[in-house]
Amino acid sequence: MGNVIEVRALAKIFGDQSALENVNFQVEKGETFGFLGPSGSGKTTTIKILTGQLRPTSGEAQVFGLSSSSLKNREYRKKIGVLTDNSGLYNRLSIFDNLKLFCDLYNVPVKRIDEVLGLVNLTDDKKKIVAKLSKGMLQRVLLARTLLHEPELLFLDEPTSALDPANSKQIHDGLRRLNEKGTTIFLTTHDMSEAETLCDRVAFLNKGKIQLLDEPKKLRRQYSDSSITLELKDGREIVLPGGVQGAEAIYKYLSADQVVSIHSNEPTLGDIFVDITGRELV
Repeated sequence: MGNVIEVRALAKIFGDQSALENVNFQVEKGETFGFLGPSGSGKTTTIKILTGQLRPTSGEAQVFGLSSSSLKNREYRKKIGVLTDNSGLYNRLSIFDNLKLFCDLYNVPVKRIDEVLGLVNLTDDKKKIVAKLSKGMLQRVLLARTLLHEPELLFLDEPTSALDPANSKQIHDGLRRLNEKGTTIFLTTHDMSEAETLCDRVAFLNKGKIQLLDEPKKLRRQYSDSSITLELKDGREIVLPGGVQGAEAIYKYLSADQVVSIHSNEPTLGDIFVDITGRELV
């Protein structure tokens, strides 16, 4: 399919502080790639380098086969959508009028506004003035604006950080539909459940270094102890080892009609991150 993003030996230093150190990864066309880590781990710095807002201290960062520093070219800008925490809106204008300005900028038909507002669950709010919106609504307006010109590559920096579960699910559903149409998504988040829901692969970033990189299900299997938990009708929970011994015990409890539920004890991505880095995702 080819790589939309290629990063090799990337480093960024601010004064005497190292923000990124020897970072290497690729993102394939049509992939949702999660860049995961706590605040201050280097996620936003990486996005700013990949979108041409910062220059790396050393190493290479290519997007669409070009150095990220070349992305000031208008034609390439049209291929990219960026959502970050400093994306500005015009406070005195309505949601609709804000989005109309960007339709004019990107030469996008105005009817596209209703489509993107539907994706972020704001169809009935388009006449509201931006200055009066909650933080969660602002976040959704910014995401709608990012999607207006149907970019080939989306950079999303904590896209649901201010949203409640219902609106987060709405956003997740919309992002999955975009991804199914071929949009490549680069997602930074410290929400590991969001990453498991959306991402084909994830990279764990800690103190500017990538600690792990793989598919979520492969990481969970790799760090699983293979044990299985049975919930029994008498209220007990029994933890059993994997393999033949565990299978025989499960059969015994099932035969006695004592089992309410059976589930494997695979760790979450958050569990794995803490195990690998010794840090909580805060």
